[in-house]
This record gives sequence, structure tokens and C-alpha cells, in this order.
Amino acid sequence: MTMVRVGVIGCGYWGPNLVRNFVEIPNSVVVMVADLDQARLDHMQTCYPQVQTTQDYRELLEAGLDAAVIATPPATHFQVVKDALLHGLHVLVEKPITLHSGDARELIRLAEERERVLMVGHTFLYNPAVRALRRMIDSDEIGRIYYVDIVRASLGLFQRDLNVIWDLAPHDISILLDMMGCDPIAVSASAACCVQYGVEDVAYLSLVFPNYCLAHIHLSWLDPCKVRRITVVGSKKMVVYDDVESLEKLRLYDKGVECPPYTNTYGDFHFSYRYGDITIPYIQLSEPVRLECEHFLECILEGKRPQTDGYNGLRVVEIIESAQKSLRNSGSQEQIVYGFKPQDVRTAA
Repeated sequence: MTMVRVGVIGCGYWGPNLVRNFVEIPNSVVVMVADLDQARLDHMQTCYPQVQTTQDYRELLEAGLDAAVIATPPATHFQVVKDALLHGLHVLVEKPITLHSGDARELIRLAEERERVLMVGHTFLYNPAVRALRRMIDSDEIGRIYYVDIVRASLGLFQRDLNVIWDLAPHDISILLDMMGCDPIAVSASAACCVQYGVEDVAYLSLVFPNYCLAHIHLSWLDPCKVRRITVVGSKKMVVYDDVESLEKLRLYDKGVECPPYTNTYGDFHFSYRYGDITIPYIQLSEPVRLECEHFLECILEGKRPQTDGYNGLRVVEIIESAQKSLRNSGSQEQIVYGFKPQDVRTAA
């Protein structure tokens, strides 16, 4: 196989970006797109006259394709992905892979039985700035990580059928899993329903890692400012990743503090503060979704395992399920129970 025949299911908010990239990539051809909204299909055919359209995704599955790219609402992921795998297609599905860990395990089983690629659209892991951040951590330039603070907030997009944790947290949890090199052992969560009854639109998650590092995530659909920021504080240096910045997405701060050795004399007990340079590393920026799509095709053509495979998606779902349990238990800290051994399925970036 040198050319992958692709069908895209779902052309609402994110689907058109996927269609555009697969149309532009040389070793793929978009044969058909499916969506329930005929107006969306008409728009896609205006943009890409060569692409067939259908309101019934099952017609797309019968069109002799090699791969299905699924960007439908999360509640539909399990059934649509299952149908695609049963038709022998490779699958790229947007996050989260499913809304239940048991469903995710079923999809992984099906993909492995049929030797099909199952990849989850954790797009931020293909962002060059996030990859550069991980390299800083892996090289020990930052030192031992003390804590991570993450903010993902803006005004909208409000959802009716899932809360802000299911909508936004997969992005940052997937980044944390990749960045930390280990899996959190416990999570606690608190949230509020400000606009819609029963749908949390503001949430705070705290994740505890086995090396005693704490990660805090603030999620909101109800904030006056768009914020996409990750702060990593280490024993040697500190780094801030700001995705809202158009060019200077990473800033490395040579700052820190050291505690003096024990002394009986109060006057000798002074903390040592370090204020060094701020470095803005050069990063060759590329569209993350393009890199994600190219990686999906590479995995199909070369038989590789995706960086964001089904197991990666499952871990994210299991952590969110534990966070939801914490919400139900008034913010109690919940142990995260994984249905597999993470070291058995971890892949390098």
C-alpha cells in the first residue's frame, strides 16, 4: 500500500481540519465524508468537489476504504469506532477515545485481533513546543520536578452532554502522562455548575504522582481570557509553555531557591535565591494536527504503533473516571486503578 484511502466521519467543529490535512498530504486520498447535517456536507463538497458525501456513516464504511477518521461527539465514539474496526478499517478517533474505560478496552481488543491501527487524537502530543518541553525534562535541564500547574480556560465552547472535565482534561492529562514519564496514583477533583444545571463548567483537578510530584489542572468554559498555559517548576530551572503565544511558546527561567543546612543561629538561616537568565528556545513550529495525521498514515503504511495508541487513550479515560468519582465523593482523593500495566504499553515519542 502506498496510498491510504480515508473517510472522515463528523464534519462539525474539528472534522474540517482533519479533512483539509488528509486532502493535502500526498500519500492519502479522502474518498468520502459523513455527517448528519446536510448543510455541513454541502459546504465540504463545495470545498472539495472530488469528495463524496453521505449522511449515513455506515455507507462510508462500505466504500472500500483503508481508514476511518472519527470526529463525532464522544458519546458516539464507542459504537462508530467498533463498526469501523469490524469493517477492517484502521481508525483515528478524536479524544476521548470513549466515555467508559470498559468500552475503550473492548476497542483495543478488537483492533489487536484484527491487526488494525487504533489511534487517539491527543493532538497536543504532536505539538513541537510540547515535544521540546518533554526533551527539556528528559535531559534533566529542569531537574527534579517539584510541581506542575496547568490552566486551560476561555469563554466556551459549552457542551450539553458532557462536562468540562471530559471536554478539556484529556488534552492536559495526555500531556502530563507523556511529560512525567510515570502515571499518577491518585486524583481529587472539585467543580461547579455555573451556567447549566448538572453540567460542570469550571473544575480543578489535583493529581499525585508516585515521585510525590503534584500536578494541578484548572479547567473552565467560563473565563474572560483565553489561557493555555503549563508551568513546570523544577529543582534546577522553571519553564512556562504558553500555547496562546504565536511564536515564543516556551520560556525557560533560570530561577530557584535553596534551603540552607540546619543551624541553631537564626541569623544564619537565610534561603538562597537564584535569579538568572530567561531563555526563549527556537522551535520549528508545524501544525500539530498535520503531524498527527502524518503519524497515523505512517503507522498504517509501515506497521508502526502510534504514540497515542488505544492504551494511551484508555489511561486518560481511567484517570477521568477516577476524577468523576472524586466529584461524587465531595472531592475526596481517589486511588487510580489501571486495567493494565502502564510499563507494558508505554511508547516513546
